[in-house]
Amino acid sequence: MEVTFLGATHEVTGSCTYLAACDKHLLIDYGMEQGKNTFENEPLPILPSEIDYVLLTHAHIDHSGLLPLLFKNGFHGEVHSTVTTKNLSDIMLLDSAHIQESDAEWKSRKAIRRGAAPVEPLYDTHDAQGVLGLFRGHRYNDRFTLAEGIDIRFTDAGHLLGSSSIEIWLTENGETRKIVFSGDIGNINQPLLRDPQFLAEADYAVMESTYGDREHTPPLDYASALAEVLQRTLDRGGNVVIPSFAVGRTQEMLYFIRHIKEQGLVHGHDGFPVYVDSPLAIQATRVFVDNAEYCYDEEATALLQRGINPIGFSGLITASTADESIAINTEPTPKVIISASGMCEAGRIRHHLKHNLWRPESTVLFVGYQANGTLGRALVEGAKEVKIFGESIAVQAEILSLPGISGHGDVHELLRWIRHFSPKPRMTFINHGEDAVCAGLAKRLSEEFGIPAIAPYSGTCFDLLTGKPLRLTEGIPVREKPESLSAQSTASAAAAAEKPSPKSAYAKLLLALERLTKLIGAGGNKSNRDLENMTRRINDLCNDWTKRRR
Repeated sequence: MEVTFLGATHEVTGSCTYLAACDKHLLIDYGMEQGKNTFENEPLPILPSEIDYVLLTHAHIDHSGLLPLLFKNGFHGEVHSTVTTKNLSDIMLLDSAHIQESDAEWKSRKAIRRGAAPVEPLYDTHDAQGVLGLFRGHRYNDRFTLAEGIDIRFTDAGHLLGSSSIEIWLTENGETRKIVFSGDIGNINQPLLRDPQFLAEADYAVMESTYGDREHTPPLDYASALAEVLQRTLDRGGNVVIPSFAVGRTQEMLYFIRHIKEQGLVHGHDGFPVYVDSPLAIQATRVFVDNAEYCYDEEATALLQRGINPIGFSGLITASTADESIAINTEPTPKVIISASGMCEAGRIRHHLKHNLWRPESTVLFVGYQANGTLGRALVEGAKEVKIFGESIAVQAEILSLPGISGHGDVHELLRWIRHFSPKPRMTFINHGEDAVCAGLAKRLSEEFGIPAIAPYSGTCFDLLTGKPLRLTEGIPVREKPESLSAQSTASAAAAAEKPSPKSAYAKLLLALERLTKLIGAGGNKSNRDLENMTRRINDLCNDWTKRRR
């Protein structure tokens, strides 16, 4: 009964944890790393074909984005999530596959022109469709048996439509341990979504720390604060460009703008147009509407009961095709443009930034977290010039962040979530936060609240029966400059489209050999069955390697 931490360790994205119990192999999330890649992530300790189940906390790509790659590499088990996460994943993973294919096609054209080999996508639409066929959806709070000795329950995390914390009960040889994965803990009083659901007991907790050192300072009225930005920008003839995650944040912004229009909070610009320029966001909005009864909070539900669509209004224009997207920037009317991606790393938002960043009358309004190393983070931190599509663009637009509009709970909400457990978990593992934030929150839990906690690095492994570490690792800084939206072998294939150099690949192979040697050296306490299985797998790998060399 072991847990091994692989991705989102001392980093904010690329969530992945491996759980071995009851003769089954599970992953909790298998996400793509986005933005700056700080530490090397260890590879999966077993082959994808040996994984029995994946438990998915929610549909965001930094938690789900490598599932098609897992399928491509041999996974044919089951993926379990909430019903709504399953529905959102249907569109998000296909969209991600399309991005991989498009990026590979673009890089291949460049490669061929310089005489290099074409670039293969990390995965394609076939892989995404394949893994989507393995999904199984569950309702909140329904406890079910996944396999003999393993029970699961999804509870509402309040972060995204369908997002969950996952309770896992493991029973081996008459001993039961419960481990809870927080997923991304939502902010309170968000539009549309219910507040996060608290849990009462667990032997172990794995908790995110995205805002583990920060407090939200929300305005008294989100809609009024947004209305002020719209009023000021539209008055000077500019556009309000809102980089927004297609799923979740876009729908929240539509909720606020509907209220602004209904209450007449912007004056002199009756019927101002609002463009949603993201095919994914348009599809996701339909999922929100279709799943309203399942996930909406009381206020949104009350609007529905009055026949009002909480995220629909006059003047809302959707742009599905490339031509419709291009036309937005040729239309002179001051407008609101909501487009993905939220961190400005990919998608149509980069075109809108190219057309608006140099305009002093326009505003770029950030309404979500900007990871270290992203274009969004650079703009928020005051960059005077940025490069988009290889072109230097002067930053003359007003750059703003609307405080409080966050899908993540701040440090107070994180503390409230973990302190609700009674008795305290035997150990709390802090992940999904920047390096200093993970370490700082773990230290604070231990010293200030008496909650045993550590912030594990990739590769750290704990025995859940004894509560003792089987392996403690240190972070290995990434030596190579990462690709945007790169993925690793747990969460980085720094070559979503470009293969690593032979020297780099060989160095990683030697590190893997060193790790294997240490594991074998410490194998004296393993059962004969485990040793025989390891021997078989090593021999199979050697045989496969020999065949490939021929």
